[in-house]
Amino acid sequence: MPSSLGFRAPPLALLATEPLRAVLEFCAVRWNQPAVVAGDGHPVVVYPGLGAGSMTTAPLRAHLKTCGYDVYDWELGVNTGPEGRFDDWLAALAARVREIHARHERKVSLVGWSLGGVYAREIAKHCPECVRQVVTLATPHKAIGDGNHAGTLYRLMGGSLAQLTPALLQRLGQRPPVPVTSIYSESDGVVCWQGCLERPGPDAENVAVHASHLGMPTHPDVLGIVADRLAQPEGRWRPYARRRGLRSRPTGSSRSRK
Repeated sequence: MPSSLGFRAPPLALLATEPLRAVLEFCAVRWNQPAVVAGDGHPVVVYPGLGAGSMTTAPLRAHLKTCGYDVYDWELGVNTGPEGRFDDWLAALAARVREIHARHERKVSLVGWSLGGVYAREIAKHCPECVRQVVTLATPHKAIGDGNHAGTLYRLMGGSLAQLTPALLQRLGQRPPVPVTSIYSESDGVVCWQGCLERPGPDAENVAVHASHLGMPTHPDVLGIVADRLAQPEGRWRPYARRRGLRSRPTGSSRSRK
């Protein structure tokens, strides 16, 4: 079904391949370990996707810890979507980021997968003074309405899309005032990849990978790209440059814009 912005959910045939592809990608990381990037130890919070919890992002968090970051799980269990009024619930997530920022006396990087990336982006808008950068994995911030299959899962889990007013959808599509990297896959079977694209700029970029939606937080290329992005010196953000051996590519061409 097309969304109000013209985005379309991926074909059902592609959606059907997601579980098998995710398993293969999880196995691939065992043989193709991402390179360890020397991080500076700053705090990082990782947010899971809809219907996912800490186990699904464990490989990503483990790799970032190996790289030297002080990594935090979001610590709210399975992501079943916002509880109660969205902005009130979001304020509680932002309060935890402020707490981590105060504890370390350093800005916090936020990494979010799918719906978790929406949280990361909105938290950065709430407290930009506490956030170093945002990295999203297959987050359709411009196609939250009908341009994906996640809405069906959300409804099956008992959630309601009543809060997705036109004003809120417009707000979700706006980028936060911090450096942003959007990692996406054109073979994503769950969300419309065009809806994941950020308008490239001095501190915003899109990086394509060959991955399933479900396999994003375990894919070796994704793990390597996230670690690379977090390793940039604070205040000196630069666009991603592909390292040898990665199959991903940065995008800023007209083909990648919607």
